[in-house]
Amino acid sequence: MTRRAMLWWGVGALVAAVALGAATSGVLGFDATMIDIWWNGEMAQWRSDVVVGAAYVLNDVGGGWIATFAIPIAIAVVLLLMRRWRAAVFALLAFIISAGLVQALKHLFGRARPEDMLVLSDYGSFPSGHTANAATIAAVAVLLFPRVWTAIVAVAWVVAMALSRTLLSVHWMSDTIGGALVGIAASLLLAAAMLRWVQQKPSSVEGAEALRQ
Repeated sequence: MTRRAMLWWGVGALVAAVALGAATSGVLGFDATMIDIWWNGEMAQWRSDVVVGAAYVLNDVGGGWIATFAIPIAIAVVLLLMRRWRAAVFALLAFIISAGLVQALKHLFGRARPEDMLVLSDYGSFPSGHTANAATIAAVAVLLFPRVWTAIVAVAWVVAMALSRTLLSVHWMSDTIGGALVGIAASLLLAAAMLRWVQQKPSSVEGAEALRQ
């Protein structure tokens, strides 16, 4: 994907997320939540001990200190061990920008969460921070390691996280779509600005140091 394409796709994803938030939060003066209400009811019928247990695991892994600190730091450490310090910087910045956009949109729209939540959560239903974080991980992985299997695993991870959020009724379906759009937008916009630098080969000095090590 070219730099221009990443820029426009990133802008498009962010605009789509804002538009979706406006449409489902009553900002535009009409109710666009009928599908959300229907989907919430459908998900309630799929609850079983095994499925809900898996959703609880994703709830813990995809949020809180694990998603905010542990996973980004772990990804950065792995990239550093692979001698890809530029990629580590890119990944950390992507997580920071994605989290910032999520909080900004939460406070902008202030959407109420479903009433039948199975877990406690913070302020603002739109967008889903868990799904945004999953989408950021997925997008960063695909951008840094553009392989078919990477894309397949990335998509599966985002879908699983999105489904878990609606299964627990902690988010509406449109919240998870908005979260995925935010995570993708943050990663693509940052990639448009940084990816060429990230993909640069080590300079002669860096190469010499790497050989000595």
